[in-house]
Amino acid sequence: MTSHTSADTFPRQYARTLRYTVGAPRSFSVAPDGSRVVFLRSRSGRDRANLLWTLDTATGEERVAADPAALLGGGEEDLSPAEKARRERSREGSAGIVGYALDTAGTLAAFALSGRLFTADLTTGATAELPAEGPLLDPRPSPDGAHVAYANTAGELRLTRTDGSGDRVLVEPDGPNVTWGQAEFIAQEEMDRDRGFWWSPESDRLLVERADDSPVRRWWIADPANPDREPAEVAYPAAGTANAEVGLWLFDLHGGRTEVVWDREAYPYLGRVHWSKGGVPLLLVQTRDQHGQRILGLDVATGATEVLHEEKDGVWLELFPGAPAWTPDGKLVRISDQGGIRALVIGDRAVTGADLHVRSVVAVTEEEVFFSAAGGAEETDPEPGWIGVGRISHDGERLGWESANGRPFTSVTSAVHGGGITVRATAEPDLPGTLVQVARDLPEGLAVDDVATIASYAESPVITARPVFRFAGERRIPAAVFLPTGYDRERDGLLPVLMDPYGGPGGQRVYQAHNPHLQSQWFADQGFAVIVADGRGTPGRGPAWEKSIAFDFAGATLDDQAEALRALAGEFPLDLDRVAIRGWSYGGYLSALAVLRRPDVFHAAVAGAPVTDWELYDTHYTERYLGDPAERPEVYAANSLNGYAAGLERPLMIIHGLADDNVVAAHTLRLSSALLAAGRPHTVLPLSGVTHMTPQEEVAENLLLLQVDFVKRSLGV
Repeated sequence: MTSHTSADTFPRQYARTLRYTVGAPRSFSVAPDGSRVVFLRSRSGRDRANLLWTLDTATGEERVAADPAALLGGGEEDLSPAEKARRERSREGSAGIVGYALDTAGTLAAFALSGRLFTADLTTGATAELPAEGPLLDPRPSPDGAHVAYANTAGELRLTRTDGSGDRVLVEPDGPNVTWGQAEFIAQEEMDRDRGFWWSPESDRLLVERADDSPVRRWWIADPANPDREPAEVAYPAAGTANAEVGLWLFDLHGGRTEVVWDREAYPYLGRVHWSKGGVPLLLVQTRDQHGQRILGLDVATGATEVLHEEKDGVWLELFPGAPAWTPDGKLVRISDQGGIRALVIGDRAVTGADLHVRSVVAVTEEEVFFSAAGGAEETDPEPGWIGVGRISHDGERLGWESANGRPFTSVTSAVHGGGITVRATAEPDLPGTLVQVARDLPEGLAVDDVATIASYAESPVITARPVFRFAGERRIPAAVFLPTGYDRERDGLLPVLMDPYGGPGGQRVYQAHNPHLQSQWFADQGFAVIVADGRGTPGRGPAWEKSIAFDFAGATLDDQAEALRALAGEFPLDLDRVAIRGWSYGGYLSALAVLRRPDVFHAAVAGAPVTDWELYDTHYTERYLGDPAERPEVYAANSLNGYAAGLERPLMIIHGLADDNVVAAHTLRLSSALLAAGRPHTVLPLSGVTHMTPQEEVAENLLLLQVDFVKRSLGV
């Protein structure tokens, strides 16, 4: 890690470094023969532009494979609106090469820069710009490396030859709102699926998504600070309204097409597509209410599909990274909620039990499955917030954990695997950043033969996080507590409290790691006891924990913040007469809810980009948890904030980016109107030109300072 300048303050450094991610290696791939590791990293912790790098596993030598500054001649990047939207969906704040794709051999990489198409030969180091009709999106080489397929902002899917001899359209839009080869908004934002086309292993055809968003209601995102600019049109599928119509087609390289057939009326959501060598292509499709899903096998000759597995759940079904997939010998690999356990299933057998909560499939090899997991049954959890990567044979024999420190229960580890090489990234609470190690598989199945450590150029934080982890209360709510650096109880007495949650679905905050807690520690160093609590609904605690919030955001998630606060007051110096709460997105919703519903517990709140009316949020997320608003209007009324406006009696600051197309500014404006109508004073901070990510350095820095000032004034600190 690189050093910082003496003039740095934490807010400035935290904002400038994109939460200390700039300069850190990321996006790892391993060549199938294990000869090289491919990854992205910028040149320093002050440079957001990622380069493409390779590491030779025989020597440990790192080499630049593609430098965006050289390829663009030193010019600035020019991003299309579609690419900006794509990065917003993926929460991508860096620059340069932000993604790449490889051929099967791992020798050719394709990537986009400023809407143009580039390739890098990873064996010779040569780079080239290929002819392409841009601005383009998501270029991907064919497995044999002869072609690159890409989508573009005109809605086309095109092919270009890697020898530079030609570029041509494979399919063009057949309607004004049709795109080919692009994941629709809902897939990108909520399904963790950002791809819209998939090559066959033989490189002779592609599966291509066709999306028509004509049925989707149009919203308009204006820029009030620049009234001369036209509002941006956004096709936003709000809860209870129409989604884009999504289909799938098989194309050969000459444009011949076959429609993929499944019951799209009953299963409109295309959640996953998997096409591996020697295996039947797999589709995972879901019902609109997400109570049912099917894994389908595709006949590539006819486009017909066969149901290979069907699941139903009276609450909802989750989608998981890496699943479903095939083992090389034809067993289906999936993750399933069975008897209160989220298990890894190979074939017809669950190979993990109640002690683990499986989160994703990392890799499938000839003999093993790599998977990510956290704690399972509460009584067996050694620590809150750990995540490990385990290895298990196809017959269920556990082969160990990937971890730099050998203690997977006191760290957070992710990994990629290929060609007998594992790249593992391990974070620990006591060490800034993440240690990335390259290890070679040994015959006994343990990846302990370290090849190299991939350097991080990320800046060292100017502060040190000191989380104290606990299971709080009878529900054993995972929590992290932060006290001011140098705090002395006899000298300093009880501390005002700042709850700092996300607290909702998909948003874990308590991790056995260091850097995720730096912002909480900084707030603590301003004179607070800070509590981060992952209540019911957050990931990592099993299906019952996550699904207990069904139809009840406003009750369960708020109750758990209050319970964690009360429970931790028995051990830590918490002044329960001075309690504030802050959060962003769902955390913003939870913070506003806290002062509206529980002013007896929470005495001030900062709500950033809050969802205030759930009928204004998107279909796949909202309907999963609250149902259809036409069928359950009382649920939406009970869980939205506007109906509680008259109950505000505590200081509330609401912050919202006016360019936010995820949680649109109408949420804040409607709550503010309701508060004004009820005669309740409040503060609104509009952020001109700012999206849901707040990527601007000055904005991100000053938001921290303004929040501290507001909370201190509100609590009389």
